[in-house]
Amino acid sequence: MTELDRDKFVKEIRVSSAQVVSSNVGKSMRILKKYLLKIEKVRPVREMESEMRSILLDPINFKGFELLDEAEKNSLIGLNITNDNFSDTTVHLKYENFKLDDVLKAVLPKDQEGCTSFSRIGHIVHLNLRDHLLPYKLLIGEVLMDKIPNIKTVVNKNHIIDSTYRNFQMEILAGVEDFTAEVKENSCTFKFDFSKVYWNSRLCTEHERIIKLLPENAVLFDVFAGVGPFSIPAAKLRKCQVFANDLNPFSFEWLNENAHINKVKTVKTFNQDGRDFILEQLRPYLLGRPTKTIHVTMNLPAIAVEFLDAYVGLLEGSDITERDSINLTVHVYGFCQESASFTEMRERVESVLKCNLEKHIVEIIDVRDISPKKHMMRMSFHMPIAVLLARDEVSEPKRMKLEPEK
Repeated sequence: MTELDRDKFVKEIRVSSAQVVSSNVGKSMRILKKYLLKIEKVRPVREMESEMRSILLDPINFKGFELLDEAEKNSLIGLNITNDNFSDTTVHLKYENFKLDDVLKAVLPKDQEGCTSFSRIGHIVHLNLRDHLLPYKLLIGEVLMDKIPNIKTVVNKNHIIDSTYRNFQMEILAGVEDFTAEVKENSCTFKFDFSKVYWNSRLCTEHERIIKLLPENAVLFDVFAGVGPFSIPAAKLRKCQVFANDLNPFSFEWLNENAHINKVKTVKTFNQDGRDFILEQLRPYLLGRPTKTIHVTMNLPAIAVEFLDAYVGLLEGSDITERDSINLTVHVYGFCQESASFTEMRERVESVLKCNLEKHIVEIIDVRDISPKKHMMRMSFHMPIAVLLARDEVSEPKRMKLEPEK
């Protein structure tokens, strides 16, 4: 089925039912609770003539009065309900009575993986359909619109994420062309144009983990801030002083808007390349010999590790020495292979920083599976001051820098 035919879902089923007087409905339902019929938009109690009511029971779970346990039977008998009160009845079902998963299983090919996951971003449902499901994309969009409450738009990702701004082209499968979404996360409100910025609802738990790692009144430098899922709650919940940066001008615009919406006054925003942000904002701050704990988040997993060379020799030429104390913790993200993801992540970071970080690692965690052989990892570590003072020997071709689109 490539076009949704709701009439195909019209059917009749036979179920068991218990006939009870209306005054005993509540008590009877408590006794029969685990046997009640549970079907979308089907009430388990039906009115009958006079004072009688019919309680619908699941034919799979309920096998008859005589097969109830003794306590259940005795409780029903105490209400004058016996085997004579039970009979079969017909329930008429329509499309509206089937849940989302049931409809999708019914309309999609049974010999291939179905549509098992999607993301919800405010009123938008975002899909990343595999090739074998593309002939059914409009059908899937229509079903999602029908079955998920309060959504207006269903989109499918068309291409890989843009390497510069982390957004992607999308196709509307159902609903209206309205990409301005509002999302609640970590006690904050985020508003943004989903078609122009990066947002991943599956990272909510990771955002929360980082916020909990931040001491109150710490300082956060958010190198690839997006619309602020680290920066805004850090300021609002942990009272941090935040320096938030993103190269995408649309992300920068919504970052400022979200700071305003959440009434945070300690967020200073920048629209720079990540490397320039480290050199022009973090470096001067460190040169001031800050006493507060400093955290840096670098959530651009495709290439964030390559930006770590900006720390090598970052304070070279200053009067800061290895005897000085700078409490700087970096949280960097990367994609790794499943088989050696923890080792691979550490080796990649150490390779760029040209040092052994064994004594400096806070944690390495597997944030989420992207695919069976691709994992998003985070490595959190205390930046050795020796790295900040080292000579930068990274050759120019290896220095990754993002440039705004022309």
